[in-house]
Amino acid sequence: MEVLMPEPQIYVERTLAIIKPDVVDKEEEIEDLILRSGFHIIQKRKLQLSPEQCSNFYAEQFGKVFFPNLTAYMSSGPIVAMVLARNCAVSYWKELLGPSNSLRARITHPHSLRALYGTDELRNGLHGSLSISSAEKEIRFIFPEAILEPVPTGQRARDYLNLYVKPTLLAGLTALCKEKPADPMIWLADWLIEHNPNKPKLQYRVSQ
Repeated sequence: MEVLMPEPQIYVERTLAIIKPDVVDKEEEIEDLILRSGFHIIQKRKLQLSPEQCSNFYAEQFGKVFFPNLTAYMSSGPIVAMVLARNCAVSYWKELLGPSNSLRARITHPHSLRALYGTDELRNGLHGSLSISSAEKEIRFIFPEAILEPVPTGQRARDYLNLYVKPTLLAGLTALCKEKPADPMIWLADWLIEHNPNKPKLQYRVSQ
């Protein structure tokens, strides 16, 4: 009897993380926790948003009682925005953040980032995308250069595969065979992120 095995799949998600104005001085400490939690920081930018930019970023919250205070808080000083990548990045980052209300987080999730670095429901220290679609939207807002070009087709696609994908994948599979990790799919996903030939460099631009 032939047993059909499902084809292995690798999911590498991206999500947006923001270190808010009142905890920017804890940037290095927070980044260390992020990296030790299995994330890759593939883009990073330090900037200060205007009240208008904050209003656009949080447009879905428009009309709520806390909206004016939220935009004033987020535009009160520099922020550090990062694109994080790993398998199930959105859900893992939300779990690491904990509840949006830092006061509640200290009770229910005392080791979460918002419990450790937040003050209350408004000044909760860090931002995280709520879904994959919102992550894509927010990443494009903060990192407009991250907008993907149209997917190549025909000969351009074959050239791209032969030049970049096949050599990188072959090297990754060879390294996988040598390493023999306990979870080959996650190991290979992390390896491909680290050795991506088109991996963007960290950005440290400050907008005035």
